[in-house]
Amino acid sequence: MLTSAWTKQLPLDHITSITPVGGGDVNKAYRVDTSEKPYFLLVQPGYPASFYAGEIAGLKAFEAAQVLAPRVIANGSIDGDGYLLLSFLTSGHGSQRELGRLVARLHQHHEPAGRFGFDYPYAGTSVSFSNDWTDSWAELFIHQRLDKLAAHILKKGLWQADDQATFDQVRTIISKTLNQHHSEASLLHGDLWGGNYMFTADGQPALIDPAAVYGDRELDIGVTTVFGGFNQEFYAGYQETYPLDPGYPFRLDFYRLYYLMVHLDKFGMAYAGSVAAVMDRILDHGVPENQERNE
Repeated sequence: MLTSAWTKQLPLDHITSITPVGGGDVNKAYRVDTSEKPYFLLVQPGYPASFYAGEIAGLKAFEAAQVLAPRVIANGSIDGDGYLLLSFLTSGHGSQRELGRLVARLHQHHEPAGRFGFDYPYAGTSVSFSNDWTDSWAELFIHQRLDKLAAHILKKGLWQADDQATFDQVRTIISKTLNQHHSEASLLHGDLWGGNYMFTADGQPALIDPAAVYGDRELDIGVTTVFGGFNQEFYAGYQETYPLDPGYPFRLDFYRLYYLMVHLDKFGMAYAGSVAAVMDRILDHGVPENQERNE
């Protein structure tokens, strides 16, 4: 719980109450009520204010793309704890089809030069990603993400040599497939599981807690399929607005694998079976017949 000495240093007047709320597994989160209006506060104990640089840049990119999301009010450090103060969105109920259309409109915003990456790294508490700019989606996704995750998982003893050997085979299939698939550099949420969207009191869909990056939009769609929270109306609304390219169902397994590897790295062996199952599916499918078999 935040102390009164800590909260007095927030750049807000007339705070009436501070209440802990759900904010995911990365941050401590609070609703801050003032005499005028509420705010949403994220705190990362022991980390500098710069911990939130990527999230701030993502939220500002969403605002520029006219995608509803919390707006940045203030960012700083208090007694060694980084914080991010955001506008408060009151929750309600809305249409999954409209949510699908919102995500599709987000993905229709492309990096002007066609590059993949972001100006800020993704800063996680378990594993971070550089987001270094590149002209190749395969370069960013495989080298900056999958390879780093595999190294982390192996170092932690969550994989054995045979698991790494299986990953190496899967990696070859992913590389061959992506190098023959035309990817566009869309603005992505980057962590689009069911806890990272909401509907406002007036029924509008909104996106929260971005890990923004310019990448292949199939990453976001693949992540939505891992833990649920998105129904067929969501996918129908997305496809009506920005249809996915042929062959996407197979490629979505690449992004399910990535997301499950993130969870294996962070939470341990509870996710080992799910990771292995996705790798087996990719191996069983192999490189699609219409893909040229070269690197």
